[in-house]
Amino acid sequence: MGISICCLLVEDDADDREIFSLALQGVDAEVKLVTANDGEQALTRFREDVAFLPHCIFIDLNMPRMNGQECLEEIRKINRLKDIPIVMYSTTVNANYVTEALRHGATDFIVKPVTIEALTESIAKIFAKLQPVFADITAAIENNSAPL
Repeated sequence: MGISICCLLVEDDADDREIFSLALQGVDAEVKLVTANDGEQALTRFREDVAFLPHCIFIDLNMPRMNGQECLEEIRKINRLKDIPIVMYSTTVNANYVTEALRHGATDFIVKPVTIEALTESIAKIFAKLQPVFADITAAIENNSAPL
């Protein structure tokens, strides 16, 4: 029996979490979405639940307490998460932010689209690119080991 895909969304805005959830359901209704209200909550989850290994992490760039860039950097310090795809997710379209995110270990960067349909399309494209990585992560989860 295979493990379904699990995504973590780190997003401080409740409406944006709901929109993301709807878009994700449009990509694959079987995907499990776990949310964290900010970077601190995400890091606490990873520290307290060492078995938690999502297939992909989406992080909002602009959040209180710990911004997305800081959250990205802290997650990349956790050894078991070093190969997990992280997609920065923001309304910000500043090329410097994109460059910095990629330099600090982000896999991709998407701009929050105006419609759910556009967001669904963006997530679908990312999932298509990440299918081989998802397979490796699923195998690692099933074998109870770190991803390849």
